Amino acid sequence: MTQLPEPDVDPEDGRPESETQRADRNWNEILQELRVTQTGTQLISGFLLAIAFQQRFSQLDGFQVGFYLVLVTLAAGCTALGLAPVALHRELFRHHEKVETVSIANRLLRITLALVALLTSGVVFFVFDVTLGRAPAIVAGCAVLLVLILLLVVFPAVVLRRLRGKQGGTSGTSGRPA
Repeated sequence: MTQLPEPDVDPEDGRPESETQRADRNWNEILQELRVTQTGTQLISGFLLAIAFQQRFSQLDGFQVGFYLVLVTLAAGCTALGLAPVALHRELFRHHEKVETVSIANRLLRITLALVALLTSGVVFFVFDVTLGRAPAIVAGCAVLLVLILLLVVFPAVVLRRLRGKQGGTSGTSGRPA
């Protein structure tokens, strides 16, 4: 039995690819993004774990110890969320569910980015709190969080809005990963 080729999923996007080919390409792009976030999360996690074994750790006040433990938990959560798409792919492998895998992985990666932003700003807050005090820590932590919100949320939204304006809002507005 001869199988007909899949039609171009979006003839207007400039990529002659089937839905399966698009899902494969999107999955590979998500994997690259996961590698970047996982590396950053692992570095932060290593930094956090090393702190507990420093002599000065016993000098932290109750708030700092609690905040430190929140950061460690957040780092573990980021790691788990970054691994979840891989585990999902392993479970759905060869079940012809790549489109659904990509959709779920996309959502998980977005959540991971939000948590990494919280983790990063929290680490800055923690370091400033231990070294300079609570007031500078609040300023530094909030400043880093603001920069991350601008870079991870506002900037991509502005670029997308600008691109959609150039295209007349017709191409790539399905809400699905491109």
